Amino acid sequence: MYRNPAPTVDVVIHAPGRGIVLVERRNEPHGWALPGGFIDYGESAEDAAVREAREETGLAVTLEGLVGVYSDPARDPRHHTMSVVYAARIAKGTGSEPHAGDDAAQARFFSPDALPQPIAFDHATIIADFLRRNRGAV
Repeated sequence: MYRNPAPTVDVVIHAPGRGIVLVERRNEPHGWALPGGFIDYGESAEDAAVREAREETGLAVTLEGLVGVYSDPARDPRHHTMSVVYAARIAKGTGSEPHAGDDAAQARFFSPDALPQPIAFDHATIIADFLRRNRGAV
């Protein structure tokens, strides 16, 4: 049996003047995080990102592009994961207020200057990378 990292996705949902959507995790490790989760067998990373965003925030999103791939073996304290991270906007003609679902206790927008603590996993690094390239987007 091979020991490989588990493939995951995370989504930076952003809106001008509103900030970035974060979810408060209901399960360990606790803290605030980008919406995301594991890619299901037979599912593309893009489809998983859209699905996870909807499951955790109730928002329909349109992916805008790749933020990056994050694979530090220590990024998830439970086991080695590799995350494909996408930037996304709320899809036109759909609801615009996040609400918690799936394994999220809360979901809401945060200004990049007032992010909650603690931020789980390596998501503070991902958010910083996104903001460095897209400051005017939030």
